[in-house]
Amino acid sequence: MASVFGHVMLAYAMGKSLRTPFYTARFWWLTMACCLLPDADVLGLALGIPYEHMLGHRGFTHSIVFAILVGVVVPRWASPTVVFGTGPYWVFAVYFCLVTLSHGFLDALTNGGLGIAFFAPFDSTRYFFPLRPIVVSPIGLSAFLSQEGMGVLFSELVWIGIPVGIWLLCLRVIRKPEGKGIP
Repeated sequence: MASVFGHVMLAYAMGKSLRTPFYTARFWWLTMACCLLPDADVLGLALGIPYEHMLGHRGFTHSIVFAILVGVVVPRWASPTVVFGTGPYWVFAVYFCLVTLSHGFLDALTNGGLGIAFFAPFDSTRYFFPLRPIVVSPIGLSAFLSQEGMGVLFSELVWIGIPVGIWLLCLRVIRKPEGKGIP
């Protein structure tokens, strides 16, 4: 898996890409929660669910179906005034779906693990992308605070941090600062 830092960097860039009047603390907390939620499946390891099981690590919670379910539920939490089925609701639904799905996409770019069950629960096949440049993050804090963990951070800086930084810079240049447009 990519580390927490990699997932959060990408989710932050996705949030900044969305033009919304709802940039609240709640919006940002839910953005971070959605990008990390798929890794809740590591709790299954402690419960005896095998890694390769559909409910195991990188299984159902990394799937497109799971991301859609999250996307449909979270908009009302992001802004309780958003009415189901309206334009703002669907913008949020797609956004939170994509933020959740970004987790599996980053994990599919790593060089370790068994792959991602993108099509669970309909198909338990695990997939990686053809290009896998991100060094897989070890599970557990002590393993992460090692030489191996530093290698993960460097890999994520190169493959996630720099592209995200360039994207955010482009957004800043392209968008006019408020109050400085031509009348």
